[in-house]
Amino acid sequence: MTDEIPRELAEGDQGDARRPVSARRQRVMRIVVTIALACLVLPGLLSTVVVQVSTADDACRIVVAATAPDSVGWEARFELAGAAGPGWYCYAQRFGGDEIMVRALGIIPGLGSRG
Repeated sequence: MTDEIPRELAEGDQGDARRPVSARRQRVMRIVVTIALACLVLPGLLSTVVVQVSTADDACRIVVAATAPDSVGWEARFELAGAAGPGWYCYAQRFGGDEIMVRALGIIPGLGSRG
Protein backbone atom coordinates (compact mmCIF):
# COMPACT_ATOMS: atom_id res chain seq x y z
CA MET A 1 0.00 0.00 0.00
CA THR A 2 1.18 3.49 -0.72
CA ASP A 3 0.60 6.64 1.27
CA GLU A 4 -0.11 8.74 -1.78
CA ILE A 5 -3.33 10.79 -1.85
CA PRO A 6 -5.17 10.55 -5.15
CA ARG A 7 -5.07 13.75 -7.20
CA GLU A 8 -8.87 14.11 -7.13
CA LEU A 9 -8.93 14.16 -3.33
CA ALA A 10 -5.90 16.38 -2.92
CA GLU A 11 -7.27 19.17 -5.11
CA GLY A 12 -10.78 19.20 -3.69
CA ASP A 13 -13.88 20.21 -5.60
CA GLN A 14 -13.52 23.77 -6.81
CA GLY A 15 -17.24 24.00 -7.58
CA ASP A 16 -18.16 23.95 -3.88
CA ALA A 17 -16.28 27.11 -2.96
CA ARG A 18 -18.85 29.56 -1.58
CA ARG A 19 -18.58 33.21 -0.90
CA PRO A 20 -18.82 34.22 2.75
CA VAL A 21 -22.23 35.51 3.80
CA SER A 22 -22.35 39.29 4.01
CA ALA A 23 -23.18 40.98 7.32
CA ARG A 24 -26.29 42.58 5.85
CA ARG A 25 -27.68 39.28 4.57
CA GLN A 26 -26.94 37.62 7.91
CA ARG A 27 -28.79 40.41 9.76
CA VAL A 28 -31.81 40.11 7.43
CA MET A 29 -31.92 36.34 7.95
CA ARG A 30 -31.81 36.76 11.73
CA ILE A 31 -34.72 39.20 11.58
CA VAL A 32 -36.74 36.88 9.34
CA VAL A 33 -36.12 33.89 11.64
CA THR A 34 -37.01 35.92 14.74
CA ILE A 35 -40.29 37.06 13.17
CA ALA A 36 -41.10 33.50 12.06
CA LEU A 37 -40.49 32.13 15.57
CA ALA A 38 -42.65 34.86 17.08
CA CYS A 39 -45.44 33.99 14.64
CA LEU A 40 -45.24 30.37 15.78
CA VAL A 41 -45.07 31.00 19.53
CA LEU A 42 -47.36 34.00 20.11
CA PRO A 43 -50.70 32.42 19.07
CA GLY A 44 -50.19 29.53 21.51
CA LEU A 45 -49.15 31.89 24.29
CA LEU A 46 -52.13 34.20 23.75
CA SER A 47 -54.51 31.25 23.58
CA THR A 48 -53.17 29.90 26.88
CA VAL A 49 -53.60 33.26 28.60
CA VAL A 50 -57.17 33.68 27.33
CA VAL A 51 -58.14 30.17 28.49
CA GLN A 52 -56.56 30.71 31.93
CA VAL A 53 -58.35 34.04 32.46
CA SER A 54 -61.68 32.52 31.46
CA THR A 55 -61.19 29.42 33.62
CA ALA A 56 -60.11 31.48 36.64
CA ASP A 57 -63.14 33.75 36.29
CA ASP A 58 -65.56 30.82 36.01
CA ALA A 59 -63.98 28.96 38.94
CA CYS A 60 -64.05 32.11 41.08
CA ARG A 61 -67.71 32.71 40.28
CA ILE A 62 -68.57 29.16 41.40
CA VAL A 63 -66.48 29.40 44.60
CA VAL A 64 -67.98 32.77 45.59
CA ALA A 65 -71.52 31.54 44.93
CA ALA A 66 -70.89 28.52 47.17
CA THR A 67 -68.92 30.14 50.01
CA ALA A 68 -69.97 33.79 50.09
CA PRO A 69 -73.49 34.09 48.63
CA ASP A 70 -73.99 37.55 50.17
CA SER A 71 -71.19 39.02 48.02
CA VAL A 72 -71.99 41.51 45.28
CA GLY A 73 -69.20 40.40 42.94
CA TRP A 74 -66.02 38.44 42.45
CA GLU A 75 -62.63 38.88 40.90
CA ALA A 76 -59.96 36.38 39.93
CA ARG A 77 -56.38 37.71 39.85
CA PHE A 78 -52.98 36.27 39.12
CA GLU A 79 -50.50 37.15 41.86
CA LEU A 80 -46.80 36.38 41.98
CA ALA A 81 -46.50 36.89 45.75
CA GLY A 82 -49.78 35.53 47.08
CA ALA A 83 -50.38 33.73 50.35
CA ALA A 84 -50.01 30.28 48.75
CA GLY A 85 -47.28 31.30 46.30
CA PRO A 86 -47.68 32.39 42.71
CA GLY A 87 -51.02 31.57 41.14
CA TRP A 88 -54.62 32.61 40.68
CA TYR A 89 -56.58 33.90 43.67
CA CYS A 90 -60.31 34.39 44.03
CA TYR A 91 -61.66 37.45 45.85
CA ALA A 92 -65.26 38.10 46.90
CA GLN A 93 -66.40 41.72 46.78
CA ARG A 94 -68.69 42.83 49.55
CA PHE A 95 -71.26 45.62 49.57
CA GLY A 96 -69.01 48.25 51.15
CA GLY A 97 -66.29 47.81 48.51
CA ASP A 98 -63.98 45.65 50.60
CA GLU A 99 -62.65 42.35 49.33
CA ILE A 100 -61.85 39.08 51.02
CA MET A 101 -59.78 36.29 49.56
CA VAL A 102 -61.99 33.27 49.26
CA ARG A 103 -59.65 30.71 47.77
CA ALA A 104 -56.36 30.14 45.98
CA LEU A 105 -57.13 28.58 42.60
CA GLY A 106 -53.57 27.47 41.83
CA ILE A 107 -51.06 28.22 39.11
CA ILE A 108 -53.37 26.49 36.62
CA PRO A 109 -56.78 27.80 37.67
CA GLY A 110 -59.47 25.35 38.55
CA LEU A 111 -61.58 24.01 41.35
CA GLY A 112 -59.63 20.79 41.84
CA SER A 113 -59.83 18.83 45.05
CA ARG A 114 -58.87 20.38 48.35
CA GLY A 115 -57.59 18.08 50.93
